[in-house]
Amino acid sequence: MPQDLLGTPLQFLKGVGPRRAADLEKIGLVTVEDLLCRFPVRYEDRGRFAAIASLHQGQRASVQGEVLSAHVRPTRRPGFRIFEMVLQDASGSIRAAFPNQAFLKDVFKPHQRVILYGLVERRPGTGLQLASPDYEILSGEPGAEGEEDQTVHTGRIVPIYEKAGSMTPKLQRALVQQALQLLGGPGAEIDDPLPAALERTLQMPRRRDAFEAAHFPPAGASLDDLNAFRTPAQQRLIFEEFFLFQAGLLLKRRRQRADRKRRSIAIDDRVRDAARAVLPFRLTGDQKRAVREIVDDMARPEPMNRILQGDVGAGKTIVALLAALVAMENGFQVAFMAPTEILADQHFMTIRRRLEASRFRIAALTGSVPAKRRREVLAELEAGSMHMVIGTHALAEEAVAFRELGLVIIDEQHRFGVVQRAALRAKGTNPDVLVMTATPIPRTLSMTLYGDLDVSIIREMPPGRQAVKTSARPESRREEAYRAIRAAVEAGRQAYVVYPLVEESEKIDLRNATAMAEHLASAVFPQYRVALLHGRLKPDQKDRVMASFAAGETHILVSTTVVEVGVDVPNATIMVVEHAERFGLSQLHQLRGRVGRSEHASACLLLYQAPLTDTGKARLQALVETSDGFVIAERDLELRGPGDFFGTRQSGLPTFRVGDLGRDAAIMEHARREATDWIATDAGVAELAGRLRHQWKARFGLAEVG
Repeated sequence: MPQDLLGTPLQFLKGVGPRRAADLEKIGLVTVEDLLCRFPVRYEDRGRFAAIASLHQGQRASVQGEVLSAHVRPTRRPGFRIFEMVLQDASGSIRAAFPNQAFLKDVFKPHQRVILYGLVERRPGTGLQLASPDYEILSGEPGAEGEEDQTVHTGRIVPIYEKAGSMTPKLQRALVQQALQLLGGPGAEIDDPLPAALERTLQMPRRRDAFEAAHFPPAGASLDDLNAFRTPAQQRLIFEEFFLFQAGLLLKRRRQRADRKRRSIAIDDRVRDAARAVLPFRLTGDQKRAVREIVDDMARPEPMNRILQGDVGAGKTIVALLAALVAMENGFQVAFMAPTEILADQHFMTIRRRLEASRFRIAALTGSVPAKRRREVLAELEAGSMHMVIGTHALAEEAVAFRELGLVIIDEQHRFGVVQRAALRAKGTNPDVLVMTATPIPRTLSMTLYGDLDVSIIREMPPGRQAVKTSARPESRREEAYRAIRAAVEAGRQAYVVYPLVEESEKIDLRNATAMAEHLASAVFPQYRVALLHGRLKPDQKDRVMASFAAGETHILVSTTVVEVGVDVPNATIMVVEHAERFGLSQLHQLRGRVGRSEHASACLLLYQAPLTDTGKARLQALVETSDGFVIAERDLELRGPGDFFGTRQSGLPTFRVGDLGRDAAIMEHARREATDWIATDAGVAELAGRLRHQWKARFGLAEVG
């Protein structure tokens, strides 16, 4: 049956030996279906034949004609020979040269009819020639019926695949053609994961036909549409992948909602009074709405799975603290996990200060906590006398046990691995989970990363905050930045200076934090106290540096991106970023968020090394034009693509085979709507769930949140 062939290992295809099978497996191609679900990177129209007499140097062209002669020519280099042939059409003739491919003497013979496609070069003394062209040998008389079906590499719109080890684009084309032949002709029935009724309603091509048209487009197909991945065949296959993914997320959410907590929270006057006692200011409208959504979730019998998105400085921590307070007032313990010790310590100090007057006991648990204190904290957590613990990934370790964990809060959750998040959740009985991010997520990525979560968004800034004035300047104007720092410090404020490297690199000409901290302290700002902060410092050293800066004892903090998230020093009002062109747009926005955290006017100066690339220019311009993190996130997705949005590909993004989250955002939204409607009907859900169980872990495992 053709559907059985989709699971056929590629090593059983003709021409795929162990080496090629290994090269294919490295790029995720194991079965025939894997191969067919790998789109070409682009398409070339090789179906328009040029007259040989019209060819000119530098042109890429397809020509069709008869072989006049074919021979191997020796060269002065020992063992290096060139196969040459002469091709003739009605307008003239041209030489084709294939360096070090003497085996072609057994392939080409005089009087054969062939198609060649390649680059036209001018060879001194002999005129124009085609250099190592792709070729196709035709059979039959010119214009014979079915002759156009013989061509795979020339004489048509040709798919161009990314090279993979020994697998050249030409070899991959041959394999794809062989795979399609195995599945039968157009219209053949093959395994189709899309519900048939949905396929008919959306008037989509059948799967077998879509594979054919996506790899070997018919004559007359629009090259522009093909290279934009907008043909019906391409869109059908992209939709299929996104539909399955979204259906999986929705089924996962439905399964989560079938779970039950040990008990739910209750809200009464005692809880409300406790919340009012810790509030340092009036909440914004967005904060109030987020608290209401979170508390409503916590009151339900099924566990909460919610993400709190908020721009830099929008006040997510106080919302999380109120959620924690509600849980603790109901007798639950709370675990608060942050990605770095600096951020964990900052949260610990902030929350401890807010809860000073309460009866609740909180502790920090990071890698730097002394062994004796660690044992004490672990014992109290297990006994239930410690109500809240704030720490890093150390919280997910096996030794950490709770008496009754009711709420898990994960800050900057995309920085944690799936295993760490799941391990922390497993320490309770279906606890409520609140994940937070200060990196606003574009809608398409949000549907992908957090499609099984409810979303709360905080966009409003606390009252009294002023927008950070941002400017980009070439590094030749560094003195202006230094004058701005002096003016700020003289006014009683503090400053950050951020560098991309800790120590000097021989390979990269970038200013480094260590050397520049010494230079700034001795030569530029000798009258001020300058300190250095970076990720390689020992935890106690980091703590001393940050405590000194937070207390106002240090005037200028020279740092790497370790201050990117969470560091909150309201008196710091100016930041200078060196080599700003080397940072991602969202990362620059996060860095800028370290200033502008009070009523004082603040500034961010982006120093760049000229000349800027177009992308670098667009990145800095976006930061200058807007302070809205959600707008910046969309721009960043456009500039960098989804895989690099967080500055790392290990960010929880699923691995899509044909879909592209940047290019195909509208298809993702469409797939989400259709999957929602389909699952709501319960029609064929059991069959779909079975298919997804087979594919989910291998295809989309990284997308799981917990």
